[in-house]
Amino acid sequence: MTTKLSLATLKDVSGTASVPSYDRGSLKAGIVHFGVGNFHRAHQAIYLDDLFNLGRDHDWAIVGAGVLPSDAAMRDKLAGQDFLTTVVEQDNNRSGARVTGAMIDYLAPGNAAATIAALADPAIRIVSLTITEGGYFINPASGVFDPTHPAIVADAADPAAPKTVFGLILAGLKARRDKGIAPYTVMSCDNIPGNGEVTHAAVSGLARLSDPDLADWIDASVAFPNGMVDRITPATGPREIGIVADDYGIADAWPVFCEEFKQWVLEDNFPEGRPALEKVGVQFVPDVAPYEHMKIRILNGGHAAIAYPAALLDIHFVHEAMEDADIRAFLAKLEREEIIPVIPPVPDTDLNDYFALIEHRFSNPKIGDTIPRLAQDGSNRQPKFILPSTADRLSRGEDVVGLALVSALWCHYLAGTTDSGKTIGFNDPNIDRIHAAALAARENPAAFLELKEIFGSVADSELFRRRFSNALQTLQRKGTRATLKLYLEGNLAN
Repeated sequence: MTTKLSLATLKDVSGTASVPSYDRGSLKAGIVHFGVGNFHRAHQAIYLDDLFNLGRDHDWAIVGAGVLPSDAAMRDKLAGQDFLTTVVEQDNNRSGARVTGAMIDYLAPGNAAATIAALADPAIRIVSLTITEGGYFINPASGVFDPTHPAIVADAADPAAPKTVFGLILAGLKARRDKGIAPYTVMSCDNIPGNGEVTHAAVSGLARLSDPDLADWIDASVAFPNGMVDRITPATGPREIGIVADDYGIADAWPVFCEEFKQWVLEDNFPEGRPALEKVGVQFVPDVAPYEHMKIRILNGGHAAIAYPAALLDIHFVHEAMEDADIRAFLAKLEREEIIPVIPPVPDTDLNDYFALIEHRFSNPKIGDTIPRLAQDGSNRQPKFILPSTADRLSRGEDVVGLALVSALWCHYLAGTTDSGKTIGFNDPNIDRIHAAALAARENPAAFLELKEIFGSVADSELFRRRFSNALQTLQRKGTRATLKLYLEGNLAN
């Protein structure tokens, strides 16, 4: 027997899941959050739920917001259960469920006027975002905001009726400036180096296209703190919904599964105040950059490294990839020999110990994280997670056998079939162009490197081109496993 999740049934589900100790009616909105996906509900919302459970800062509850069709589906499901979420935290040796109540409303996607009105409310002092790495309108090759993107051009032409997240944030800031209300802090929670600076560039850059004075005011008055976020959170499907129903007796339309580990490192730059997140484990530091480099290069780069050999070998789950001796050894050799040596020191952190923790986290069989999730959106993820390490090594005159192999594995995957002949399903906004380039690379490996918006100056390196071409041709001739073995034996370089 299952109980439908709602405020009215919290007592009924408290036997199998922990529930909020605070009165949800005591909460007042202080944050509007764009991108109410699984990661946000397993991360930022958890920290706030922990804080509210301490009896603290009940005026910092979350109001959700979004702009995509999928956001409307999420809103409908969460509204049907009073915006509550069941979060199942799973470590190798234990599992536990909790119901979180940090979100108290969700603005209807597509209603720009209502969203702008909410953003103009003086009670809202933080606007946060988890919109994925590909949502920031960044030119992959240059790494800077692209003002020529059609969606940005459209918002600049009609700023009163914006359709992008940044257009909405900008309209909200304009409304506050015009009313003499202090601006909110804009806080990115996405895996992008300098995510606060990147968000600032997007908001200010969009403003500059239509209202330079507003852009100047944003540059002078609005805070965009950098932050590093970390928690492995797979997608929700029938499997997860079924486990919550069968194991915990809760009917939740969109529960969240995640690992037990979580981390959040933030710059303390919140002029209009912030919740006391340091009480629940958030680290406030003067400079987030070292932590970002560590996490994005080692963890996200590690995910990107194992995604494509695992996919080519028909492996579905991440922990299964880590059980494959060749893939696990490939990851360890790549990290220890090519990635970790170019990461700057991190305060009070041994990078090899950090990688050992990452290996443990990737190996967690209870999470159910999938290779298809890691393999998606490579055109946005490769330039952020892999190619910066490649560029750093090349600039130091160091070899890139393993990193070039990662790029070659991505190209081989994009050709469309696994080593066993199965068809690969893609999930990438730029798939037409990159798939065509991967097919052309069957005859001419250099054709893939002509994707300059992805590879940038890395493609100009003669050493990288040679290493990439050799790795790709070896994959084409010998297959994924034989190529991994050659790399592990030290016999792949050419």
